[in-house]
Amino acid sequence: MLHDCQWNDEFPQDGDICYLNHAAVAPWPQRSADAVIAFARENVQRGASDYPRWVQLEHRLRVQFQTLLNAPGKGDIALVKNTSEALSLVAMGLEWSEGDEVLLSDQEFPSNRIPWQALEPRGVRVHQISLSGNDPEAALIAAMGPRTRLLSISSVQYASGLRMDLQRLGAACRERNILFCVDAIQSLGALPIDVSAIDCDFLMADGHKWLLGPEGLGVFYCRREVRDQLQLTQFGWHMVEALGDYDREDWIPASTARRFEPGSPNTLAQHALSASLELLLEVGMERIQQALQQRTAYLLQSIGKLPGAKLLSPQAPERRGGIVTFTFQGVDNTWLHQQLMQAGVICAARGGGIRWSPHFYTPQDVLDRALKILREILQNACNRSR
Repeated sequence: MLHDCQWNDEFPQDGDICYLNHAAVAPWPQRSADAVIAFARENVQRGASDYPRWVQLEHRLRVQFQTLLNAPGKGDIALVKNTSEALSLVAMGLEWSEGDEVLLSDQEFPSNRIPWQALEPRGVRVHQISLSGNDPEAALIAAMGPRTRLLSISSVQYASGLRMDLQRLGAACRERNILFCVDAIQSLGALPIDVSAIDCDFLMADGHKWLLGPEGLGVFYCRREVRDQLQLTQFGWHMVEALGDYDREDWIPASTARRFEPGSPNTLAQHALSASLELLLEVGMERIQQALQQRTAYLLQSIGKLPGAKLLSPQAPERRGGIVTFTFQGVDNTWLHQQLMQAGVICAARGGGIRWSPHFYTPQDVLDRALKILREILQNACNRSR
């Protein structure tokens, strides 16, 4: 297990920035960069001479995701391009009937909205349920009816940072024979996730946020009992059962989730992401959650004390992940975001506020510098308005 002092060695970031944007695109650990450099050097010097080793890395990545998700087997894991692709595999793969209903929340990122809305020409009804009440899970469960076919929900909402009770939702879906789909891009790598405990049918996430990997590679978990319910929409040499038998004329889809991977894998990204997952698994997800909770609690408390501050993210530990979103009375969010970025605080404008998202390794001095910059910007704005 790594000690805190080792985290800085893995993240030698420029001292002139405060990186608080892991909910968008995260920096890589040093070991991931090293893995890509070594892979590039190997390609230059030896080409694909050691291709069998690359295949073994692909298997290793599946096992890493299996461990991270507590999936029953590595055969439940597909390596996909991104979250949107995985969601589209589900939306376009299921057989729908006119009048079927899909439940979403009213806070979803477009990735978890557009694939379902694309079904509306087939007669599928998409209902977006408000999460603004005191019991958002109860609102979703109350909306489940006899025509509800599937619930698709983000484990943590991208703008507010609201963390959902997935186990409760999974149990409600199972009781009603409703398929349960989880967009975990804002929690996988930040919080422990157990696909068996939450009883989900599908779960997907990109590698470039809390998993600390590159863009262009993500994970798709598909429960084996529902795998055959998804009609395939992409085909190629990599998704067949007899992988590597190129002269064979007949074919059947792979019995595992590899059936959702039609062509050549993103081997470069696999090297980087496997190294990143290696780090997360070494640190341990419980420890990562604890460290991240400490950092978000500190930011929520510190920002909440500033004059005119309004916290848009939940403050209860069980309701938050790594996202802290806030706004200030009388301060334009677009302007404030521009000022913060120019001052080196790398963050995002989301959900009508400013979104800060540290990770488990983010040093205390980075948090304090970002808060100091925020206070100075607000003070200067106040002085100019007088």
